Amino acid sequence: MNTLPITPSAPGSGPVPPLAAGPGTQTATLDIEGMTCASCVNVVERALSRTPGVQRATVNLATEKATVEFEPALTSRAGLRAVVEQAGYTVHEPAAQAQPSPLASDEELAQRKADAYARLKRRFQVAVVLAVVIMPLSMLMLWPALMSHISMPVLNYVLLLLTLPVLLYSGREFYVSAWNSLRHRTASMDTLIAVGTGAAFLYSVAATVAPRFFMARGLMPDVYYDTTATIIALILLGKVLESRAKLKTSAAIKALMGLQAKTARVMRGGQEVDIPIEQVLPGDEVLVRPGEKVATDGVMISGHSALDESMLTGESLPVEKTAGDAVFGATLNKTGAFRFRVTKVGAETMLAQIVKLVEEAQGSRAPIQRLADKVSAVFVPVVIILAIITFVAWFNLAEPGHRLPLALVNFVAVLIIACPCALGLATPTAIMVGTGKGAEKGVLIRNAEALEKAHEVDTVLLDKTGTITRGEPAVTDFVPAAGASDPGLVLQQLAAVERQSEHPLAEAVVQYAGQQGAEILSATGFRAHEGRGAEAMVDGQAVLIGNRRLLTENNIQLTPELEQAAAQLLDQAKTVLYAALNGQAVALFGVADTVRDSSAQAIRRLQSAGIEVVMMTGDNQQTAAKVAGQVGIRRFYAEVLPQDKAGKVKELQAEGRTVAMVGDGINDAPALAQADIGLAIGSGADVAMEAAGITLMRSDLQGVVTAIELSRKTMRTIRQNLFFAFIYNTLGIPVAAGLLYPVTGWLLSPMLAAAAMALSSVSVLTNSLRLRAARV
Repeated sequence: MNTLPITPSAPGSGPVPPLAAGPGTQTATLDIEGMTCASCVNVVERALSRTPGVQRATVNLATEKATVEFEPALTSRAGLRAVVEQAGYTVHEPAAQAQPSPLASDEELAQRKADAYARLKRRFQVAVVLAVVIMPLSMLMLWPALMSHISMPVLNYVLLLLTLPVLLYSGREFYVSAWNSLRHRTASMDTLIAVGTGAAFLYSVAATVAPRFFMARGLMPDVYYDTTATIIALILLGKVLESRAKLKTSAAIKALMGLQAKTARVMRGGQEVDIPIEQVLPGDEVLVRPGEKVATDGVMISGHSALDESMLTGESLPVEKTAGDAVFGATLNKTGAFRFRVTKVGAETMLAQIVKLVEEAQGSRAPIQRLADKVSAVFVPVVIILAIITFVAWFNLAEPGHRLPLALVNFVAVLIIACPCALGLATPTAIMVGTGKGAEKGVLIRNAEALEKAHEVDTVLLDKTGTITRGEPAVTDFVPAAGASDPGLVLQQLAAVERQSEHPLAEAVVQYAGQQGAEILSATGFRAHEGRGAEAMVDGQAVLIGNRRLLTENNIQLTPELEQAAAQLLDQAKTVLYAALNGQAVALFGVADTVRDSSAQAIRRLQSAGIEVVMMTGDNQQTAAKVAGQVGIRRFYAEVLPQDKAGKVKELQAEGRTVAMVGDGINDAPALAQADIGLAIGSGADVAMEAAGITLMRSDLQGVVTAIELSRKTMRTIRQNLFFAFIYNTLGIPVAAGLLYPVTGWLLSPMLAAAAMALSSVSVLTNSLRLRAARV
């Protein structure tokens, strides 16, 4: 499979891990229509898995998608589509586009689902209107005065004519689906509905057409048109509510898709031209004015602005951008105008990658779902057997005049109440909402397994550099010599020299000078001393800045005050830069990799949640102890070589711990892969992202807290859903079979069974949607 890594240069915006596939394989996502329950999922999954060349197939009921990993030499997307259609379901292919974009195909899918919802709603409306008419007509027998004016055979034929549109239009898909399943020797929820309502309808037709046949055998020719019509109306009501709730579960995807700019202002032939976003090409120069969205990904070539990148990172503060910085499509330009050169379009943009990643996560299967899958695989056949047993028992044990009606009613009630729809929706709907919620918070979850595993974490192992700390040196102390006439001028002169250097420590000095508002001066005769520092002339004065060795080589002595200050900085595990003017020591800089502002708070939140936080670093014991003390970490590993990081993860796992590893660099990748769950800081390397199960778009440890809290709340929701789904079917089937009748005289009406079945699915979806409002 082709992968599409993203490597942004802007801080706080990280690459999105490409989709994983084995060597020589491709991954296809199929949009499938017609699946109604967990049994349908098993049918499609089994058909795809048995196809030659298919390595793995995962089907998701909530998203109505199948993700298939296959060998293109043995099968193709067209072949996969044929397999699904042979199983009795429909595969939709995205419309051909000049510039393929997952965003466009997702918009097409969203529109198709909205259209399907509208059609489903019309079917329900027809069914409910007719059921409202059929129900009172079926009860005329309770009014002897009215029945004296209406012939029972005529009334039955009227009810038959009113019920036919309910079956042939509103309920048609149930019977078509059941027939397709029968042809392929499988069974689904639609099989239960079709057999139940079909049996009631056919019995009623027989009683309508040949009533004397029943009366000759001592049976009343009762009809159950009201039962048939009302059951279909109630089931469709559940499906309408379910469909509407499903549309809500994908709100995060819709919100992301809605962020994309529709047009771009590009330079064509020396003129500014507004064109549709689909026509933008790599290499185009695009102009962006204040208040406009960035059209696509690129590199700023002129101008200066602050961009709102919260849709990518969850960070509310605007990010300052200048020439050379990366910009990303769908981010909002807040202040200045600028021009950028397009580097990525369509499926390669960061927004498209995020949408794709979230969709893959929503379509994946959590390990906890295996129990539901095993149950649903045998559930429908078992229910049909139980329904037949119920029919036979009632037919043999009930009074002769009522045995057939009672047997039929309880047979239908068992079939209807046992529909495993809630069971099929319990896990995937919660996964959909949970991963979407994570995307909104800048936490990209690769798959459902990562989301589930995160809730078991009891130990978080943090790499220090770039994770707890910023990963880049910063000036923490500027100590001018005692009696310096103008420390501000000294700082300007030192910064003038360091501007000529590319060393990270020099960059830290320049950045510090800029923060202090130092005026920019010019330096001449710049000369770098490798491993020691640099020198230049500034305003006619010889400026020297570097380490202690550079000063010693030039016979420059520190004053006692600077000597003492240097010793204190070294005791604090800081790097010291020494500066001299015209052969005299004039100042010191203390430089360190500073702790992120949010690190200590995030670590406290993890610890308060019962999670032990451990730090790992290649720095010496003194530096490690200093940083650990700053953020409240009690256990840490110092002087850990890159190749030994995975070993430290194994040590913790050997203690029986479930370890989450958080890192950002290439040397963190083995440890991320070894950990039970890996979390990659967004500004890190692509290989770290590839090894991690969760990507944090912000360079902020608060994302670790969010990921773990989200996992815990999602898993709690899934358990609640599965509990209610299992309890519902476990208790509902015996009641529908009439188990309580000998004791209480209660029988469950098939109409009540249909209402309960519909409400069970809606309750599972509603419970999952509560995650959208969860605070993480």
